[in-house]
Amino acid sequence: MLNNKIDFVAIISVKNANPNGDPLNGNRPREDINGFGEISDVCLKRKIRNRWIDMGEDVFVQSNEKNVDGFKSLSDRAADSLGTIKDHDEYAKKASEKWIDVRGFGQVFAFKKRRGVTDEVSVGVRGPISIHPAFSVDTIDVEDLQITKSVNSEPTDKIKSSDTMGMKHRIDFGVYVTKGSINCQLAEKTGFTEEDVEKFHQALIELFENDASASRPEGSMVMEKVYWFKHNCKNGQYPSVKVHESVSLTKNSDVVNASSIKDYEIKVEPLDGLDVEEYSLR
Repeated sequence: MLNNKIDFVAIISVKNANPNGDPLNGNRPREDINGFGEISDVCLKRKIRNRWIDMGEDVFVQSNEKNVDGFKSLSDRAADSLGTIKDHDEYAKKASEKWIDVRGFGQVFAFKKRRGVTDEVSVGVRGPISIHPAFSVDTIDVEDLQITKSVNSEPTDKIKSSDTMGMKHRIDFGVYVTKGSINCQLAEKTGFTEEDVEKFHQALIELFENDASASRPEGSMVMEKVYWFKHNCKNGQYPSVKVHESVSLTKNSDVVNASSIKDYEIKVEPLDGLDVEEYSLR
């Protein structure tokens, strides 16, 4: 049982990488309407789930590349553990006990009836962890790179076929900030424990370990700082918005185009009686 509300602020640096591609925009780095970069909350949760899998935890929403139990769909995974449970409250309870991401983030179980596999299911679980999308401190400049394949994808009589050209997209540098909270009342309902809180904290700090790809080379995305606020009661001493806004980033006055986290001044406004734990990479 959790007796202390948690708020957190995490600061991420991105250098020569695509932090989160937008499939509706040619997989270019996500931007909001004002040109600020965005990493969706879904993307952040996926990375946290991947870290939990690496830590040996049972995770319900597994990606194909991190599939560790062989099930090809969520309904098959749910049916294997929960298929005979009819009561919705019991279904939610057992799902929360089984999978850390269900008791942490919550989950909607909505599956159609399939003979021999699962009954029709419609169960919702509200999780205690809420995470905001990460937005860049400054507007971002997206660089579009045209690339050439060194070999044809399909057999052809031509030396080079028409499919040899492609595009990659990246930003030169950006600092992103995400925020979130852990709600004690919802944690009590799902059984999210103090031990689970520590596993989430560790996953957040290690968010980009074992996460490299062609669009995110090793070391191009860094969890620079995590500020962890532990309240002295379940409801919190301060509203989450006040806690989140106590952390501010300002670009140094002599910097035009930032290229390092050191080009920013980070301030944390003290809040009376509220403890803060700071993780810092540098």
